[in-house]
Amino acid sequence: MRHGLSKRKVGRQPQRGAARIARLEAQLAAQAALIEQQAASLAHSQKIFDRSSAAARIGVWQCNLADQALDWTDVVYDIFDLPRGSVLERREIVKCYAPESAAELHVRRSKAIEDRTGFGLDAEIVTVKGNRRWIRITACVESENGVAVRIFGLKQDITEEKILADRMRYLAEFDVMTGLANRGRFQSTLQELTASDAGKPAVGALLLVDLDGFKQINDTFGHMVGDECLKQVARRLEAACCGAQLVSRIGGDEFAVLTGPQHGLSAVSELARAIIERLGEPIDHCGALLRLGASVGIALFEAGTPSELLVRADTALYQAKAAGRNTFRIFKPSDTAGMPGHRAA
Repeated sequence: MRHGLSKRKVGRQPQRGAARIARLEAQLAAQAALIEQQAASLAHSQKIFDRSSAAARIGVWQCNLADQALDWTDVVYDIFDLPRGSVLERREIVKCYAPESAAELHVRRSKAIEDRTGFGLDAEIVTVKGNRRWIRITACVESENGVAVRIFGLKQDITEEKILADRMRYLAEFDVMTGLANRGRFQSTLQELTASDAGKPAVGALLLVDLDGFKQINDTFGHMVGDECLKQVARRLEAACCGAQLVSRIGGDEFAVLTGPQHGLSAVSELARAIIERLGEPIDHCGALLRLGASVGIALFEAGTPSELLVRADTALYQAKAAGRNTFRIFKPSDTAGMPGHRAA
């Protein structure tokens, strides 16, 4: 009996070994399939990341602080117009930054490394191909045992965003047709210039300039010619007021000039005469000489709010118009401010 049992046990051992090997092979095959699936998923995720990064113009960068060795993803190479995978030297890359941006980058980077924190910066660069771009840098510092060893982060091309923001800012502050400051910027600048400093009254003047004869030209020759006249007027006004704080267009054919302390009563009067003379010069339109004139109302910066100063200048302008146009008047406290045509700031 014992001998027969021993035979059966011996016969089962190869079978059990084969089954165990089969199970191990199945487990290995399952693990291999899982690894292959995970690799495919990772490759797909990497592909999505690469495409998203390229679309958003965002790349990853890092710098080893021990030897200043740089490592970039492809998008960062593209932003700087460098061949992908080319050798990077930090001292050469820093030269791509505009001077102000390079200085600010140095300050923020040094501070972040010292404090083992991070920083963000919008910086201007000039690529190796001469293209000007704006990039947004985000950075974090990695430390070991309290010592900064690596700095890394993202770099994004924000050139289009910067252009759009600058355009929006321009539209908010400037008149599109003439390129002069618009009414909004005029009002904010007037507020700044008339703000008293330690109780001392502000010094300067507000000149309102209204064109004489513009409506007739506009009605006779059309709005396109009228617009060209306004552009000419804007250029001439800027040339005549080169020392002024601000030259602006605040209405259809209405302009405003703000001067600072350098313009006293005598200088303001001379400026008004220069404006009238310059704007009175004929404008050549296809051989036809078009003539405009200008009336100027002046209010000196004295006690009063910006709105009150604007009313005073408008009152003086009304007096200049009543005096026959192509002249100027300076508001005096004895004048009546409630004449027709005055406006609020």
